[in-house]
Amino acid sequence: MGGIIMRGRSLHLNTSLMGPNRFKLGIFSLNAEGGIAITTVPERWRAGWEELVSVAQLADRAGIEFILPIARWKGFKGETNTRQWSFETLTHGAALAGCTENIFLFCTVHTPLVHPVFAAKAMATVDHASGGRAGLNIVCGWNADEFEMFGVTPAQDRYAQGLEWYRIWSGLLAGGPSFDFDGEFYQLKNVDGLPVSVQRPRPVTMSAAFSPAGREFAAQTSDFLFTTFAEIESGAEHISDMRRRSLQFGRKIGVFTTTHVVCRETQHEAEDYYQHYAVDQADGGAVDYHMQMKQKFAHSHDPQVFDQHRKRFAGGVGTYPLIGTPERIVDEMIRMESIGFMGTTVSFVNFADELPFFVERVLPLLEQAGLRKPAES
Repeated sequence: MGGIIMRGRSLHLNTSLMGPNRFKLGIFSLNAEGGIAITTVPERWRAGWEELVSVAQLADRAGIEFILPIARWKGFKGETNTRQWSFETLTHGAALAGCTENIFLFCTVHTPLVHPVFAAKAMATVDHASGGRAGLNIVCGWNADEFEMFGVTPAQDRYAQGLEWYRIWSGLLAGGPSFDFDGEFYQLKNVDGLPVSVQRPRPVTMSAAFSPAGREFAAQTSDFLFTTFAEIESGAEHISDMRRRSLQFGRKIGVFTTTHVVCRETQHEAEDYYQHYAVDQADGGAVDYHMQMKQKFAHSHDPQVFDQHRKRFAGGVGTYPLIGTPERIVDEMIRMESIGFMGTTVSFVNFADELPFFVERVLPLLEQAGLRKPAES
């Protein structure tokens, strides 16, 4: 099995995530109404459970490496209040474990809202249920409205609190004797629990971060970083920065990006549909709310994206757009891989309608380009 060095130990990861494909793919926000599009078009993703399972199984059969859900507790207001309908990610991962065979199942957890002892037990459950396919996406939180709903006041230094959370969580899953934890944010006695995780010494971890503080946190806690960029070439700076930061802690971190996709037979057709759903039919109130909250609290995007790319927020919450023919999309992915990205997540206006075309037309071209191998039947 593949390994990532973690403070002198080899972290053994699920083979589907650390497999031979040079450019790996994930499905992002399948668990939430709208996916990551902020649009009023009637065909937008509704995240019904049966349809969600069908898409997850298609991605699994196609050899796509992972599913990454978002953790949302309130919607984005506007006309649609998009994301209000979303499945909680720990139970989502456990449920999909019984419906899939190889695909990696991430659970997204807000550290201020979920206690680390509970999260360790829940993640161990998902890891056992899936045969070692569970992963943790660590989020230290940014949405003040959601915190208020829980009656939680975020720590002034949310990453310091997150680091304590991670140490408790990972210590529990590694096993060993019970321990006390006396920190600034947690004071715990006789902490222990079974079972430990199938993956040793803990499940694989990721986080999304753009600010220096967020990246320092990721360098200490995460095996993978997800980052955005204004243009593909600028992503090289993010990769170099994360390599430098993680090496300071004796670790190695892989870097992914995230995209929203409109793939059609012709470039004109793809660009017309992008204009239709992300401009003409954008949910303007929800876009405004999301951008304001992200700018104020999250610090997770290149500032250029806020200043120049409102369309990207309607199209896919500020992620990079992959718009065009299968050939155009593959060319863009080749550029991403060439500067050092391990892969990307993809999202669609409607996963059930659009993922089959992506699997049929884009994946073979990625194989021809040498970035992926055919899925095992």
